[in-house]
Amino acid sequence: MKSSEIREMYLNFFKERDHLVLPSFSLVPQKDPTLLLIGAGMAPLKPYFTGEKVPPHKRIATCQKCVRTPDIERVGLTPRHATFFEMLGNFSFGDYFKVGSIEWAWELVTKGYGIPEEKLLISVYENDDEAFDIWKDHIGIPASKIYRLGKEDNFWEIGQGPCGPCSEIHYDLGPEYGCGRPDCEVGCDCDRFLEIWNLVFTQFNKEADGTYSTLENKNIDTGAGLERFAMVLQGVSSLFEIDIIRPLLDFFAEKAAVRYGMDEKTDVSLRIITEHFRGVSFMVGDGVLPSNEGRGYVLRRILRRAVRHGKMIALEAPFLYEGVPLLAELMGDTYPELRDRLDYITRIIKIEEERFKETLGQGMEILEDHIKELHDKGETVLAGDIAFKLYDTFGFPIDLTREILAERGLSVEEEGFNRALEEQRERARLALYSKEQEDEIGAVYSLVKGMETRFVGYDSLEAEAEILGLVDVSEGKLLHGAEESEKELCLVLDRSAFYAESGGQVGDTGVLYCPEGAARVFNTVPGPGEQVLHIVKVEEGKLRQGDRVKAIVDRERREGIVRNHTATHLLHRALKDTLGDHVNQAGSLVDHERLRFDFTHFAHLEEEELRAVEEKVNEQILQSLAVETIYTTLDEALGMGAAALFDEKYGDRVRLVNISDYSLELCGGTHVHSTGEIGLFKIIHEGGIGAGHRRIEALTGINAYRFVLEMENILRELAFLIKTSPEMLVEKVDGLLGSYREMQRRLKQLEQKLAQQRIQDLLEKTDNSIGVPVLSSQVEVENMEALREYLDRLRDKMGSGIIMLGTVSNGKVLLAAAVTRDLVEQGYHAGRLIGEVAKITGGGGGGRPDMAQAGGKDPEKLPKALARVLALVKEQQGQV
Repeated sequence: MKSSEIREMYLNFFKERDHLVLPSFSLVPQKDPTLLLIGAGMAPLKPYFTGEKVPPHKRIATCQKCVRTPDIERVGLTPRHATFFEMLGNFSFGDYFKVGSIEWAWELVTKGYGIPEEKLLISVYENDDEAFDIWKDHIGIPASKIYRLGKEDNFWEIGQGPCGPCSEIHYDLGPEYGCGRPDCEVGCDCDRFLEIWNLVFTQFNKEADGTYSTLENKNIDTGAGLERFAMVLQGVSSLFEIDIIRPLLDFFAEKAAVRYGMDEKTDVSLRIITEHFRGVSFMVGDGVLPSNEGRGYVLRRILRRAVRHGKMIALEAPFLYEGVPLLAELMGDTYPELRDRLDYITRIIKIEEERFKETLGQGMEILEDHIKELHDKGETVLAGDIAFKLYDTFGFPIDLTREILAERGLSVEEEGFNRALEEQRERARLALYSKEQEDEIGAVYSLVKGMETRFVGYDSLEAEAEILGLVDVSEGKLLHGAEESEKELCLVLDRSAFYAESGGQVGDTGVLYCPEGAARVFNTVPGPGEQVLHIVKVEEGKLRQGDRVKAIVDRERREGIVRNHTATHLLHRALKDTLGDHVNQAGSLVDHERLRFDFTHFAHLEEEELRAVEEKVNEQILQSLAVETIYTTLDEALGMGAAALFDEKYGDRVRLVNISDYSLELCGGTHVHSTGEIGLFKIIHEGGIGAGHRRIEALTGINAYRFVLEMENILRELAFLIKTSPEMLVEKVDGLLGSYREMQRRLKQLEQKLAQQRIQDLLEKTDNSIGVPVLSSQVEVENMEALREYLDRLRDKMGSGIIMLGTVSNGKVLLAAAVTRDLVEQGYHAGRLIGEVAKITGGGGGGRPDMAQAGGKDPEKLPKALARVLALVKEQQGQV
């Protein structure tokens, strides 16, 4: 039975039993920023299991693409482990429970798929008498074929929340696949008993104190591995033999010019390449891009593991990308994104392969040197800092280093690696501040802890407030008051309209007025808790703790900031619309003058793409769309389709910035009320900032207008210089370039004629007085390359003879000599000749009998040296 038929039969079976069949969800969790990748059929349905949302139907069935990496090091070594797989699943939300799920599973396995009952065995949780009795009394399975296993094998739970026992159906592949131990049975870690279906009975809720309470509405969550079903139904003992995987393995074997099944080490590499290739392709197809963090790192590590195993069987990267069309052919009917995004998937994989290829060889050489050193010293553990260097400099994921070492009976010091990684992150954080500044910030934080500021800056640019705390930043101490000085102070208010720098938006500036003085606020930063820290200098009079002040934000500066911030939201949406959903924000900087937006993308933007993005943003500005903010829960926000970052931490209540129906993002920053306030949006730069990451810089409002005006002025000045109008500038420049190219062509022709004439003039200086043609002359050229070019031409023209040319370049003597083949055969030697000539100029050199070059230090001696050539040739003549 084909894999497509197994999939179809499963979904139709449950559709006929009143299940809503849903297509596979993306591998990228859409509404769960706590999850890296979808690793089970129930993961996209989690809100229905927890009761957060009402399911569209009480019964659901899916075939879900999944990625898991805990067993990555076993992939290729066993016939059943994979990082990518398809999970068939049927789910019940407060509807049928154990009897229904067990009955249907048994019916489909034995009657639908026709798997012989005698090959099947059952496992249940050791304390689940109910499930045991259903299998024994209701289904009729002998007690001897039902195995009670412990919590580790047959109880599903992840922290607090819904959980429960599970029951598994196993297929006996036969004793030839077992470990041979007398006690080998279901639960053994060998390959004999293949788990094909897991039925999870979600009937408990794990409480905070570790106890279990019974759920009012019990659920069913089942998972059946499509690839494992295919192994059984296609009569093969390995997932690498099934119909949707073996063609891929054969494809890579043919590329490597090897045969599968002839050598176990080669077979392991082929299996790893084939399996990882599937996972890589599906992840890229769902918008994941290689990176050093999050799901992008999962992609990078399995792709680079595959590339390394390719190198082990003489497959030089890039090669993985060539398998994408075959994968699309095998699985494109079920997963149309493979066909729809074929070119994109191919391109991303190829780029990442080429990137790793550049460092793989160097990294392997360094690792091999350290492995040899370990063997020489009789040690078995590679230092963590070396593993980190391989990761940081050569792109070796830690598990790749771990695997290579394990192949040699070695290991890596994981603690040292993690420590080096954390130190790097800390250095990156501290790079923003000097050691002195970091100490100052720490002191300020400790002093203002416990103070709270109510932020009112979304609706107002000024606030009446009380000074809660006044800190001398340099001395790190609280003050009761401060007078006019250049000293930097940190001030905490109970209310403030000043936005504290965060989320890429810079802090506000402005002024503070109090009864006896005034202060300039030149930055605003967040405190350790609910504080807004105003960095100030007292410019007049004095400030005291407890004073009532009027704090006013610089309006013009804030207006520039909000224009740029809202523009980044429009830009984010426009990039997704133009380039694809794989585009995600990777950082930003928003100030009053410009905006900077970092995003994930695999290649530079073409001019047409940049113009399309810019036009889309300006279209939204011209429509003067309303910008509104909504406060809600994180789950509700994600349910509305709001963009969230995986690494971002969100509280119970979140703030949504909604730009009509165009953009919806979680954001705590300040924004315009209408997109029309932005005025104009202009991209001024686009470029790469790292692997898979790009950066756009842009201007808005008056700054964008001034930039355009400046460009217009430049065009007018250029037009004036070449005596045309701005409208005719391109045509005029094109004509001038044509004329320039024609002049260049003619100049080259003249230079060639002149060179020929110079060659002829030099040949006329040939001396034939000693019976051998000798040409010795100084020429005017810039370097040795030009001198040798002269030499070659002269030799070709002369036919037979000895040539010595000299020139002065950058205060040094350059010499080149040639002896034609017929005279070399007679014993003349260019290398010996040039050595004697170079000595006269204070230098040295040598070379072959037919060609030699040399240098000298004394340019004034060059004429004398060239004059000696004839005599030196005569001396060689006497030795011939």
